[in-house]
Amino acid sequence: MADEMIRLADVTKVYRTGSLAVAALRGLTFSIEAGEYVSIMGPSGSGKSTLMHILGCLDVPTAGSYWLNAEDVSHMDETELADVRNRHIGFVFQSFNLLASLSAWRNVELPLIYGGVSRKDRKERALEALRRVGLDDRVDHRPGELSGGQQQRVAIARALVSEPSIILADEPTGALDSKSAHEVLDLMAELHAAGRTLIVITHDRDVARAAERTLPIRDGLLETVGQLA
Repeated sequence: MADEMIRLADVTKVYRTGSLAVAALRGLTFSIEAGEYVSIMGPSGSGKSTLMHILGCLDVPTAGSYWLNAEDVSHMDETELADVRNRHIGFVFQSFNLLASLSAWRNVELPLIYGGVSRKDRKERALEALRRVGLDDRVDHRPGELSGGQQQRVAIARALVSEPSIILADEPTGALDSKSAHEVLDLMAELHAAGRTLIVITHDRDVARAAERTLPIRDGLLETVGQLA
């Protein structure tokens, strides 16, 4: 691996409600290199969703440090975090998060609208992203006209279109049948082979095993670091 892309040092996250404090993360330290395919696996309540929010710059740690592409994002405000997300992170969610009224290519172009890209360039880049995920014959279809697997491919194309440093996928196969899930995992393997940095949050052991390295998390702590047996 060429470069360290992510480094967490003793990261904790504590949620407070009145006098009640709940520690969701309890001192996580690890790094992820550019081009790695890493899964973060744990059961419900393990802290993996909290970790996903921190890795995705949707939240900041209560304590500890998070460096992303050599930039300390640990104490940024929401405006600064939004800028980091737009520059570095493409998100893929279990529920696809597609707008039902828009065609596939118009869903894919949305991050580019927020980035101020011209209309002509947006469409060209959206169509190219859809071609890369094998949906060049579905560009004008709305989500309701696509299968679950195809909708997730649109979501992956949307994550790719701004050429982010990292693809962060939260339970990307959770809403899919087994055939569609395998197709999505095959696509993610292709993206990894092309040099993409992939981080997958999952509770599914088979999905975790598709990555080259797994970080098992339980009760806000890493159990071990290494590939699952």
